[in-house]
Amino acid sequence: MPSGDETPQSVAGYFGGGTDGANLSRIDKITFSADTKSTLTATLTTARIYLSAMANSGTAGYFAGGSDSGGRVSGIDKITFPADTKSTLSATLTSARYGAGGFANSGTAGYFGGGYEGSTISGIDKITFSADTKSTLAATLSSATTELGAYANSGTAGYFVGGNTVSGVISSIDKITFSADTKSTLSATLTTARYTMATYANSGTAGYSAGGYDLSVNLSGIDKITFSADTKSTLAATLTTARSELAGMANSGVAGYSGGGYSSARLTGIDKITFSADTKSTLSATLTSANNALAAMADSGVL
Repeated sequence: MPSGDETPQSVAGYFGGGTDGANLSRIDKITFSADTKSTLTATLTTARIYLSAMANSGTAGYFAGGSDSGGRVSGIDKITFPADTKSTLSATLTSARYGAGGFANSGTAGYFGGGYEGSTISGIDKITFSADTKSTLAATLSSATTELGAYANSGTAGYFVGGNTVSGVISSIDKITFSADTKSTLSATLTTARYTMATYANSGTAGYSAGGYDLSVNLSGIDKITFSADTKSTLAATLTTARSELAGMANSGVAGYSGGGYSSARLTGIDKITFSADTKSTLSATLTSANNALAAMADSGVL
């Protein structure tokens, strides 16, 4: 009998691909109930770096694009929850690329925007979950951008954050409103122009951008966009180590996680921001190996 409690049931987050000195196809899983780490039997189709990820929470997660031993990749791998089995879509990205940003309107569609295909691009691909078909939006990013961040307020809008362009690193934030897939640009910006950051969202409340690189130093700061008015604030909490090329995912309603990355060396650590007070802790669980240029997505249950 239904209880009337519509709170999402927390499940797990996934860190996939990247490099520990060699390209990786491995997928590590953080089970949210105890923040424990396991490693999937399933792996990515090819070992790759600078890939992108998003999830249809409660159903499946997707890892797309990147760069492997053969060059840039257009393929999209799908991890079906809760069995964590891997399949590969017949649909592909419009072009082989790395460094795209990914987010999802959970239950409806996922989006991959920007990236590098030989030059930076502004296009946005859409995967409609009902049949895993690909289309391309008429709307595009404000600038052709690679190594950008992305997160979504599921049911309302997705956000593409920062990145690297031919004109330099940017702090701007583009917003895709899901009702018509239209693009606008926020008046709020990141505190520091940056790329290769970790991004994640507490859907319905706020999106977070953590760490990254500003062409001078690795960063530890965490910016927050509150969705009700698209306003920016900066957390008092910071990453344990200033880092770039890390990945982020969230247990929506509970906490966000930033894992791996590069400081003066590759890192295994996973920091956690508990959303109720935006406080930081560090998991005792770590990635299987020190890993940068990875991607992450999460199953927070049915949102």
